[in-house]
Amino acid sequence: MTSHNTPPGLALQAKNISICLAGKMVVSNVSLSFSRGAWISVVGPNGAGKTTLLKALAGLVPYEGTVELMGQSLAKLPQRKRAQQLAWLGQNESLVDDLTAFDVVMLGRLPHQSWLATPQAIDHVAVKNAMDATQVWSLRARSMRALSGGEKQRVLLARVLAVQANVVLMDEPLTHLDPHHQADWLQLVQTMAAQGTTVVTVLHDITMALQADALVVMDKGQVVRSGASSDASVRQALIEVFHNRIAIYSLDGRSVAVPV
Repeated sequence: MTSHNTPPGLALQAKNISICLAGKMVVSNVSLSFSRGAWISVVGPNGAGKTTLLKALAGLVPYEGTVELMGQSLAKLPQRKRAQQLAWLGQNESLVDDLTAFDVVMLGRLPHQSWLATPQAIDHVAVKNAMDATQVWSLRARSMRALSGGEKQRVLLARVLAVQANVVLMDEPLTHLDPHHQADWLQLVQTMAAQGTTVVTVLHDITMALQADALVVMDKGQVVRSGASSDASVRQALIEVFHNRIAIYSLDGRSVAVPV
């Protein structure tokens, strides 16, 4: 069912989202809008509710309120269509170690395939492009158990890219990645946004989060401030939720967060 209240420039919208887990209110009355073709980072201290909110946006945890994906109610979308439009990368995802890296990335094409159908040429092209983008094509024949933590993470990222979704949600995607692969990830995400994909990430690396188009600053289950990552009031809110224990500087034209 199409919502006529969602502006055409929005890819994802959360309205009055509250989440209670094990009898505890983890996220309280959060409303957010995510523009198409933007990279948004959700930041805040441990226990702020960042991951739980992201899971609600993906439809992975029960919530009160409404989430709209591309103008449609997430709860009412058929699972197949939801899986085509929204891709998810979680923390410490469990894997079938006997699968090859290629097979894991091909799982990202399942939403586009008929039941029990053999992958088509378009699927193979999508997988090849995704694995090239994360530099794991050379690992395609290796089993997941033979890969390092960083290699597995890049394979999982390739699986997300293979979906070719309008919206991509990533929870701590930099886990296990060494510095040069983190830099590659940054370039990849910026390219995705420039090409029209909406990317929402939860990041503990504040310097990396500051490179996003916008920030959502959370604390104690609520949004303290949201807006452009360059906005002075957003940066001040970010500093305050970390109890003034970080400082933000400009280095070679990029923002850097430093513990104090």
